[in-house]
Amino acid sequence: MKWKKDPFFDSILHIHKSAELKPIIQLKNFIVNYPNGCIPISAVSKRGLEFDISIRVARFLRQYPSVFEEFRGEHNLPWFRLTSEAAEIDREEKRVLEECKEDLKDRLRRFVLMSKDKVLPLKIIKGMAWYLGLPERFLDESKGDLLDEPFRFVDMEDGLKGLTVESNGEKLLSTMQRNAMKNGVYFGGTLEGIEFPLFPSKGLRLRRKIESWLNEFQKLPYVSPYEDFWHLDPDSDFAEKRVVGMLHELLSLFVEHSAERKKLLCLKKYFGLPQKVHKAFERHPHMFYLSLKNKTCTAILKEAYCGNSSIEKHPMLVVRKKYIRLVKESDRILKNRRINNRFIKHEKLEKGSDIDADSDDRTDIQAEESSQEWLVLDLLPHSSIPFIVERVKVAHTLLPKFEFENPVAPACLSSKVNEKQLNKLERCIQKAIYKLI
Repeated sequence: MKWKKDPFFDSILHIHKSAELKPIIQLKNFIVNYPNGCIPISAVSKRGLEFDISIRVARFLRQYPSVFEEFRGEHNLPWFRLTSEAAEIDREEKRVLEECKEDLKDRLRRFVLMSKDKVLPLKIIKGMAWYLGLPERFLDESKGDLLDEPFRFVDMEDGLKGLTVESNGEKLLSTMQRNAMKNGVYFGGTLEGIEFPLFPSKGLRLRRKIESWLNEFQKLPYVSPYEDFWHLDPDSDFAEKRVVGMLHELLSLFVEHSAERKKLLCLKKYFGLPQKVHKAFERHPHMFYLSLKNKTCTAILKEAYCGNSSIEKHPMLVVRKKYIRLVKESDRILKNRRINNRFIKHEKLEKGSDIDADSDDRTDIQAEESSQEWLVLDLLPHSSIPFIVERVKVAHTLLPKFEFENPVAPACLSSKVNEKQLNKLERCIQKAIYKLI
């Protein structure tokens, strides 16, 4: 089936800003946990890879003035702290995490119990913690009060640390099963048929043969991602329905009900998924949408954003939306700074031209009448283009300095001009500069 672009899912801001928000939140947490709630730039300047930042950390912090406030600290070095708005959202985030701690534990428990051995390496859980909405301290072994029963840290093969959950023999219902039970189409038995909710994108048409296959696929028995699946033929439609059900359950646990497809592919080994699990997203476009924004492929669960969704909202979603709105304010602040800087340069230019027009030092002009002078305009940062004037009276002072984005070709004057002509030349140059600004 051909992929079809859907502008609605491509425009969901909190999905496509999630990757940008992650390093911001990590730096925010680092600053909050630092003594006095502020850090010198030296504390994070060499830790870009740790925060998944590809540019200089100082430059990254300055890109978000609505979140990070810069000031001068000891030895006149740059220090950073949270703005009052960011600090307020941080307090709200801590309050939500405390109030919804049991909900987060339940989501982590379901995530672990979906694995084939009911145990996952800590590195896998930490890699998916952002999607699950878990704070970093949740997976800290030294804080046993956060992950009490039924969680238990264990040693796995290859010296890996893992996390397991005691199921206590209770039957765990998936999101699909709970919703079907509410609608009266599921009664808690095994191998009962549950149809996936479908949400076709506008203009998406399935060929008749594929539509017929999909109708038969919907009638197949539903296999819960928490049940044993070893008896299923991996090449059968039964196994595919189990894979689709697991992807549906995974995305329903996440904060934005979406994830980068390459992140989900890393779970194949521990969740018993087939090698070509990515084909499930392409074969079921009425359930999943693949967004190609931000130079990556993001899998989105359509059900969470269409109509009266029965997918339970993640408690951290509201907080992240507030962070994203705050981050967007940085663009406005930086734009205003650029406009103000341009206005200040323009004022300096006018002030400099007034001084040049009023000054009349005839003695110096006559002394330098027969000499060769240079008039220098700094047209680009770290470079200059000389205007050579031979046997020309040099009037008053040097022209003001300016910065431009585009270079200007150098000009050379070799004719004799009087005072009036030189003043006219200066005014022409200044008008050209105004046009460039």
